[in-house]
Amino acid sequence: MTGSTDREILTIEQAADLLGVSVKTFNKVLHKESIPARKIGREWKFSRSALIAWVGSGRSDQFYREAEPKNGTITAEKSRRTSGWRLELD
Repeated sequence: MTGSTDREILTIEQAADLLGVSVKTFNKVLHKESIPARKIGREWKFSRSALIAWVGSGRSDQFYREAEPKNGTITAEKSRRTSGWRLELD
């Protein structure tokens, strides 16, 4: 391991950088999704390989099905930026 890009255990800043998002965005996802992580003291720690596997296991069709209104109307809590898109799902 020569530098921070080679580390297996990452800080929140390094994990956000690995996924190409801001720390603020990463923190929001951390608290809403089940990102593989461990809190040690006051700091979150992340496994590089577990994060990559987590991203790889995600399914975008689940995102759109969750945003799909049940009764034909979109509520504020179900509304997403893509809620206006029309998608055909099998």
